[in-house]
Amino acid sequence: MLDTIFASLVNLQAAEAEAGGEALDPWQLIADASGVVQMVMALLVIMGLVCWFITGAKVLRIGRAIRRSRAFLAEFNNGGDAWSTERLEAVYGKLASFDGSPLAMAFHAGYVELARVMGSGKADRVDLENIERALKRAGTAELTSLEAMLPFLATTGSTAPFVGLFGTVWGIMNSFLGIRNEGSASLDTVAPGIAEALIATAIGLLAAIPAVVAYNYFVRKIRVVESEVETFSSDFLNIVRRHFLRS
Repeated sequence: MLDTIFASLVNLQAAEAEAGGEALDPWQLIADASGVVQMVMALLVIMGLVCWFITGAKVLRIGRAIRRSRAFLAEFNNGGDAWSTERLEAVYGKLASFDGSPLAMAFHAGYVELARVMGSGKADRVDLENIERALKRAGTAELTSLEAMLPFLATTGSTAPFVGLFGTVWGIMNSFLGIRNEGSASLDTVAPGIAEALIATAIGLLAAIPAVVAYNYFVRKIRVVESEVETFSSDFLNIVRRHFLRS
């Protein structure tokens, strides 16, 4: 699609040069475009820049979450199946070094609820359900945090081509109006409007394509994190059931 658009623009430039006119400069076309088309281009550029900012922030945030979750899981599993209150307390004391890990936050919520239950002097089936709800709340909160700003990527990916198409339609409309006002359908009259229309379409695609790619990539990574949180929550509940729950 982009190759076709730019090839058409190059053909227009070549045709203009053969006709004896000056070659079309894309930057000059943008500067000379109508106010509506300039606003469309500016909007698309802003959307594209915001998407790149979100992409960079999410690469850092999700990458840190995955790395620290793996480190926390290694620490949590260190010691095998010999579980005790002291071991849980030792893991809890190291949570500060796993900041940003969804697994660590889920453990924090589960441990706090387990400590409350054990402090009450009883641990039964109802209390296990409370621990399970605490784990789910913490996991949901962490996943929601990871998904923040991703809807903007999806919105840009789905709407930017149409916003660019609006600029295209407006530019072509101006071209036809130029033909009517000039009373001529020469390339000098038609080419600038068509060229600026193609530029608006290209900017729309350049904003949309990276946004779609980034959105799909991050959704996949977050689904992996979600699966890890669910698995860890199940393992934590099994540990509580075997070692801390009264028969």
